[in-house]
Amino acid sequence: MKQILLAFLCAACMTSMEAKTLVAFFSATGTTKAAATRLAKQHDARLWEIEPAEPYTAADLDWRNDKSRSSLEMNNPEERPTIKQCTDVTPYDTIYVGFPIWWGICPRIINSWLDNNLPQLEGKTLIPFATSGSSSISESETYLKKTYPTLKWGKGLLMNKR
Repeated sequence: MKQILLAFLCAACMTSMEAKTLVAFFSATGTTKAAATRLAKQHDARLWEIEPAEPYTAADLDWRNDKSRSSLEMNNPEERPTIKQCTDVTPYDTIYVGFPIWWGICPRIINSWLDNNLPQLEGKTLIPFATSGSSSISESETYLKKTYPTLKWGKGLLMNKR
């Protein structure tokens, strides 16, 4: 009996030691990158920046301009900006997905990243985290769960000035 219990405990320890964590994030101005870096250090995780193939300019990010790139993207639920490069998510068990909150939810580039990594994300725990000057993460959590119902979502984190 002791040998069975010892074998079980050793297997559980090995599994937790082998668990890998990824912090994947998009940052338009550097605020989310700083939060992602802190999160990666806290969890001894690999850091991966989700970069657009065409970088955003200050004019692209002008949310007051209805014709700006970010406004046009966010006003079209089907928009999927092209990503510069994807990462292999298969080795990771837990993936933090970070972004600044735009129009109450994640930017469309997050959809691009998630879409590009399906179905490799199935069975993994995804934890959204965000930065925002005024919004909570609750609308983003609802949006992600509704848009990607087959993925396993953990409780989101709002990481303003931590």
